[in-house]
Amino acid sequence: MSKVSVLIVDDAPFIRDLVKKGLRGHFPGIQIEEAVNGRKAQQLLERSGFDLILCDWEMPEMSGLELLTWCREQENLKTTPFIMVTSRGDKANVVQAIQAGVSDYIGKPFSNEQLVTKVKKALSRTGKLESLMSQAPKAQTSAFANDSLAALTGGKAEVVKPAAPATPAARPRTAAAPAASKAPTAGSRGQGQLRLPGGSLACVIKALSLKEALLLVKRGEPLPQVLESAVLDLQQGEDGGDVARLNGYLHAVAAYEPKPDSEWLQLTLRFVDQDPQKLDYLSRLIARGTAQRHFVPGA
Repeated sequence: MSKVSVLIVDDAPFIRDLVKKGLRGHFPGIQIEEAVNGRKAQQLLERSGFDLILCDWEMPEMSGLELLTWCREQENLKTTPFIMVTSRGDKANVVQAIQAGVSDYIGKPFSNEQLVTKVKKALSRTGKLESLMSQAPKAQTSAFANDSLAALTGGKAEVVKPAAPATPAARPRTAAAPAASKAPTAGSRGQGQLRLPGGSLACVIKALSLKEALLLVKRGEPLPQVLESAVLDLQQGEDGGDVARLNGYLHAVAAYEPKPDSEWLQLTLRFVDQDPQKLDYLSRLIARGTAQRHFVPGA
């Protein structure tokens, strides 16, 4: 019985690893190849066929849309399922991808459940799902509920819970602390929108570098989790036109105020994009010494 093969195309190693772990955790018999951009993927596709392509949109050298267009021009790739995995969720982008022949769409950041559901749907249409599932060892199916990727992608695994005071002995020190820190204000730096697998949060940008951003968010639902994939949206230009979508993961989550029930959380978002255009945009923001103060979260 032939193996079911999938090609993952993304310039961010973290995203590729996230997808690989999700697929291997649910489809043990799957074969996976990866490419860092559309050009490398094109070279792989010219040498061998794949049963499914999972591809990012914004990449250096050749974008996901360009790769999709090329695939639909090749006789042997016209019907190959092509799922766009991207932070471009705007209606105009979705329509553009549909017109180019995309099979389905997964918005970043995504949960493990969303990824698996889309892959099952795509393989089912081509008759490959039954073949793939028959290769999976029966004993491994019970491990899915406790897959560590649920924590990595912000799933509903019970192992990830809001932080609580470490011990009762720590309470007096917290109670004796000065009044809670002054709540952050938008004017202190800049504002953006942080997208998580479970929803979006308005955020205040306190610091910005080419590698990471220090963000403040109001505590609520969804509760951010360490190693959770995320997208930081920053609007470019005063006319409210383009939006820079910076992909990353949460490297650290801490209370902003010196108390266990802090209303604000301080997040460190590590960027994973290798796209020169995004790095150039970040460089210009840093050089200006300010983040986009005109951007209104949730607008």
